[in-house]
Amino acid sequence: MNKMTHWMAVVLVLAALVLSACAATVPAAPAQAPAAAPEAAADTGDKMVIGFSQVTLDSPFYVELMKAAEAEAAAQGIEFIYVDAQGDIAKQNNDIQDLITRGIDVLILNAVNPEGVVPSVNALDAAGIPIVTVDRPITPKVASHVGRDNKIMGGLIGEYAKGMLGDSGKIIELQGDAGGAVMMARRDGFEEAFAGSGVQIVQGPYDEYIRSNAVASFQDLLQANPDVTLVYGHNDDMALGAVQVLESQGVEGIKVMGVDCLMEAVQAIVDGRYDATTANDPQFLGTLAVRVAAKVAAGEQVPEYVDAGSILITKDNAAEFLNPDLVFCAYAPEIEY
Repeated sequence: MNKMTHWMAVVLVLAALVLSACAATVPAAPAQAPAAAPEAAADTGDKMVIGFSQVTLDSPFYVELMKAAEAEAAAQGIEFIYVDAQGDIAKQNNDIQDLITRGIDVLILNAVNPEGVVPSVNALDAAGIPIVTVDRPITPKVASHVGRDNKIMGGLIGEYAKGMLGDSGKIIELQGDAGGAVMMARRDGFEEAFAGSGVQIVQGPYDEYIRSNAVASFQDLLQANPDVTLVYGHNDDMALGAVQVLESQGVEGIKVMGVDCLMEAVQAIVDGRYDATTANDPQFLGTLAVRVAAKVAAGEQVPEYVDAGSILITKDNAAEFLNPDLVFCAYAPEIEY
């Protein structure tokens, strides 16, 4: 749609963004990700245009979320333009500035940092472009947030772990990203289950939800804490990195669990090599984000928070979610939005 009517209102804000952020060219997305959007502005006429600023595509979770969002937009006949911030807040602000000039009707945002995107939020507000956040909430008010309660997911794992350990033991916690809202929620929900107990929790460094980082950090953590009884990862990818280290060193008897319901984790539960995860279907999240964003762009009312729901996966129900054709387990409860 034609956004030239907004241009004069936002030109000063965009100029400030240019001066404050490092200029960057958006590289091609990873091979497993959706094809990168072309840099030239498309002539979309009256077609609805959704922009998506994704925090990173280095994580399989965010790749699947993006692919599902792109597929849902195509199914609805919506023009879909996405950019990958690569974990860099300056790049994310530059990317959003570019999306504004390309005439998007609504932005789906998965922020690198909840405070760092404030300049972009101001620019979007000035342009009259609404924001729908997905997975990671931000501090400024937006039209809607589509996600799951990460504190509840951390709590589900925490209560299950507490049932295994009782009031004694030592836990190594593999952490996500420093200062991230999801990281803090998954940490707090889990740790609150052990409040007042004798269980010791050793927090590892921030591994950015990446398995190779977790493998490296857990090797050091295991050496320093040979009496560990349970490992909790803020996602399954990191927790499975701990499994890799334990198995390579022949260490047995240590419980391991995480979050996200990565299919590899479900298979490991079935095989007796992993203990628990929580459903966090990225495909449903991506689909839902586009559906909500389309409603917002059309001027329809939507809830401020759309909860995609979750469930604990253990040896008791893992077989029900096992599907080798999927990267993450499917969990799409009926919700109103």
